Amino acid sequence: MIIIPAIDIIDGKCVRLTQGDYERKTVYHHSPLEIAKQFEAAGLRRLHLVDLDGAKAGSVTNWKVLETIAQHTSLEIDFGGGIKTEQDLQLVFGSGAAMATIGSLGVKDEDLFGSWIEKYGPDKFLLGADVRNEKIAVSGWLETTDIDIIDFIGKYAGKGITQIFCTDVSKDGKMEGPSLELYKKILAQFPQLFFIASGGVSSLADLEELENAGCKGAIVGKAIYEGKILLTELATFS
Repeated sequence: MIIIPAIDIIDGKCVRLTQGDYERKTVYHHSPLEIAKQFEAAGLRRLHLVDLDGAKAGSVTNWKVLETIAQHTSLEIDFGGGIKTEQDLQLVFGSGAAMATIGSLGVKDEDLFGSWIEKYGPDKFLLGADVRNEKIAVSGWLETTDIDIIDFIGKYAGKGITQIFCTDVSKDGKMEGPSLELYKKILAQFPQLFFIASGGVSSLADLEELENAGCKGAIVGKAIYEGKILLTELATFS
């Protein structure tokens, strides 16, 4: 299992939200590049970069941060937040992202996302599935749909998508442990996926449980910034 550290960006700064609430924001560092370099120095190879301004605005905003990190590190970056048009998508790829992270668009405009998968190839996308009570949540988690997580993943696995991360909205940013039972259920249905756990990770023990459950990756954010997991401790997974 690989560890994928997360950097969430607001106003060009490294922040974390609790349960996606912009009013519950903590600024951890003013330079995302410095944080990214620390991750790279610790032996981590990937980075989950989230443009929270872009997610709120509905168009990519912090692409310069992506460009800077891509130019000054060798991290493989997936970038998400506000990718709604092909112009946004091309900006993200042109700024150095290895993959575009797609979430709400995959729910709200299947035809558009499907056309991108055909044009750019499924390997260029990381599908994000935000879940509340096993139903897909969209629009910054403000809206819960009646779409079942298994059905959602099955649809895009059928289109060739292989990398998917799933965030249990009730767990994110609270460091109360990941949704192991949900992940086991998904992995039982789709053992071939490069499935990435996200949300709730608070300790090395959590990561070991995710690895034992069959997860291929885990996105870790707040636990690193709060010192619950040390970067030196993550070397065993990289």
